[in-house]
Amino acid sequence: MENLVKSPVNINYRGVEKFIDTPKFTSVINEALNSYETLISKNGEGADFLGWLDLPSKINSDEIACYQSIADEWRDRVDCVVVVGIGGSYLGAKASLNALLHSFGCKKNGANWPEILFAGHNMSEEYMAELLDYLQDRTFAIIVISKSGTTTEPAVAFRILKQYFESRFGKELSKERIVAITDSSRGALKEVADREGYRKFVIPDDVGGRFSVLTPVGLLPLAVAGIDVKLLIEGAVAMKNECYKKSSVNPAIVYSALRNYLYRSGKTTEIFVSYTPKLQYFAEWWKQLFGESEGKNGKGVFPASVGFTTDLHSMGQYIQDGLRNIFETTLKVNSSLREVLIPYDKSDADGLNFISGKRVEECNHNAHLGTLLAHIDGGVPNISIEIDTLNEYSLGALFYFFEFSCGVSAYTLGVNPFDQPGVEDYKKNMFALLGKPGYEDLADEISRRNS
Repeated sequence: MENLVKSPVNINYRGVEKFIDTPKFTSVINEALNSYETLISKNGEGADFLGWLDLPSKINSDEIACYQSIADEWRDRVDCVVVVGIGGSYLGAKASLNALLHSFGCKKNGANWPEILFAGHNMSEEYMAELLDYLQDRTFAIIVISKSGTTTEPAVAFRILKQYFESRFGKELSKERIVAITDSSRGALKEVADREGYRKFVIPDDVGGRFSVLTPVGLLPLAVAGIDVKLLIEGAVAMKNECYKKSSVNPAIVYSALRNYLYRSGKTTEIFVSYTPKLQYFAEWWKQLFGESEGKNGKGVFPASVGFTTDLHSMGQYIQDGLRNIFETTLKVNSSLREVLIPYDKSDADGLNFISGKRVEECNHNAHLGTLLAHIDGGVPNISIEIDTLNEYSLGALFYFFEFSCGVSAYTLGVNPFDQPGVEDYKKNMFALLGKPGYEDLADEISRRNS
């Protein structure tokens, strides 16, 4: 394999070379190049949901100004903003905030940006009760995200929060403090927003939820939190330019081909690895992206994740010596934005004076290298995805890189990347069990199965 040209996101494949038969891999690369053509020509399955492909280049300054206007309006007026959504309607924003904000809740750049909270991504009664406890002495606003407005988890959360907001602040103020991100022309949430006079943003019809982070779904919550969304978009545009190059060294094509080659070799589980807790929720976003896009028709790499070095003390044993059906994809951040030195201790009780004066990140880097070598020796292929630093620009590039890779990879696998038929099955059963009108026959069937 050739060396890659420098791009915002790069791939290092040295950790997988010993597991690759070059002629066979070349064949898979050619398949991935064909899948690339299917993707960018928009003539494959699910082509009605490819609006995200050119989206970064279409976001203009007026759109960004709209987000910033709300951010500036709420900045000194509310303590927190509750973002109501599930799946792709919350994970992109959550991943970005986790990656870019201070780990311990300090305000970004010392500014008084509202705290961002999330609701509607679970059905936990205790979570909702504790959220209401937390809001009791705080002023807040709501961003509710749903194309239909009828998805159970966010619909229940919004119903509760809307009533709570109106009981505290009155119905009139809701026009200023509740924003709906929904369908352009139909749906329950659009109807409520029109009736109540909420400000609205549109989820494009041709962008599915798990590909929506660069729509208002992700950009408005990030702007409200003080994130530079313009820089995030610039990173996505730069990565789009790289991904659109038809080349066997295009990092998205190489990554897609490697995943499919390893899958066909019996490596059916991909473990996403990071060495910073700031990427914990990025891993959750990545898992939804690939799991929902590829897991169908009895096919698909199973996406899992770990956070090292923490999980080396829990999952490390299995990865090193367990069932050999796994490969790792490590998201490596080459440079830390902060510096902390390990001090000298006169007693040296812990025996660590040999690393005194070194940066903590140097230890992290060498833990990464040592783990990489051990896992390769243990039969675990390693793909390394690399960025220079973790900031808005690189994060925007990462979002686009994985979205594009996912489209190419799923087409190479032979599935439609943009539907999710299996997601609906649990909902039908839940509705029947809850007594929703129209589901009586299914309720009877479930009752017979459980008797």
